[in-house]
Amino acid sequence: MAGIEFKPDRSAYVRAHAWMAAIGMSGAMAVLWFMDSPHIWTGAVGGLAAIALRGWYMASEELGVVWTLTGETLSGPAGRSVQVSQIEAVKTMGSYVQVITKGGDKHLIKYQADPAATLNAIERAKA
Repeated sequence: MAGIEFKPDRSAYVRAHAWMAAIGMSGAMAVLWFMDSPHIWTGAVGGLAAIALRGWYMASEELGVVWTLTGETLSGPAGRSVQVSQIEAVKTMGSYVQVITKGGDKHLIKYQADPAATLNAIERAKA
């Protein structure tokens, strides 16, 4: 059986980082507000800068990760491999798909354009 590839989607990557930036900006501003700082707005600038830098720096690495599903195996980066028969559960979390093995190992297939389709493909392979 030919493998199905799960490649990261650039739009999902940007969307995830936009959410992280919004949360980071709000959190940094809240911390400065609790500290009674007169410069609360700097939290927004710092939060945005931190997440934008992270997104730019990590993009080539994160967008190069490909998972492959064959009839018997789900293979990922760094030699990760899971026998389909050993998959206990598959869940979606935003644009991520989490694969949990019967042994308790957890793997993330990140930045999927259609996480439900990824989940369904893995579930079909399990059946």
